[in-house]
Amino acid sequence: MIVDAHHHLWTADYPWLSDAALQAIRRDYTVSDLRAHLGAAGVHRTVLVEAALCEDVETTRMLALAQQTPEIAAVVGWASLSDPALPEKLAAHRAGPGGGLLAGIRDQVQNYAAGDLDRPEVQKGLRHIASAGLVNELVVRCDQLPAVARAARALPESSFVLDHLGKPRIAAGSEGLDEWRERIQLVADCPNVVAKLSGLVTEADWNTWSVKDLAPFVETAMELFGEDRLMFGSDWPVCELAATYEEVAEMFETLLGGRPAGVFGGTAVRVYRLEAE
Repeated sequence: MIVDAHHHLWTADYPWLSDAALQAIRRDYTVSDLRAHLGAAGVHRTVLVEAALCEDVETTRMLALAQQTPEIAAVVGWASLSDPALPEKLAAHRAGPGGGLLAGIRDQVQNYAAGDLDRPEVQKGLRHIASAGLVNELVVRCDQLPAVARAARALPESSFVLDHLGKPRIAAGSEGLDEWRERIQLVADCPNVVAKLSGLVTEADWNTWSVKDLAPFVETAMELFGEDRLMFGSDWPVCELAATYEEVAEMFETLLGGRPAGVFGGTAVRVYRLEAE
């Protein structure tokens, strides 16, 4: 079973899409759009991830949509990690349509200050998510990676998923690689963290990136995490700023010498507790 562990669906009115640089992806993306790419890329199941609307209603809608969409095997919804009502909101999502498909929670931590993951109220939120049996999914900047490692060490009972390899500055070349490698090592040393091979083409130069640009980052990730702690994610439709869904899948196949079972399915099945086809 080939799994895309990271994609989105959204409508053109999401506020962050108003940025002029994002005009190419400022439109509605539907299940029908997704299915066309899954078929072309030979992907069987997916994980639908919140797309920065940062409202509870998005998670509610995603779960209901997933319930009606066999290809979507799990949902990573949004919630504020510092929300005092987080436990009640998680319970409400699980009690609603598609609630059994809720596998994880992701806040937009990349918009936090570098040390905000250390705040007691944020730590409390991470603990609530873990106690609910859900994955703590983190989208962060490269400079936040040491804080990710501290959070993972503080909560060994939690399963953490690091999106986009921690967003290395691929466009910066060797400078970006050196700063990222030092920080990602701290995260890889935490056995309760898995990472996504996702979102890399948009951290490179959107117009001139090549497989060679991404190679040292993917090779380092394989060295530090190994196949069983990495997951393939298209990051579609964000990836369309730099590449098509099919080009992203092909790029990872080229760099990995095929489709390693862990990266292209096994890790996602285990971490998100996906049901077999």
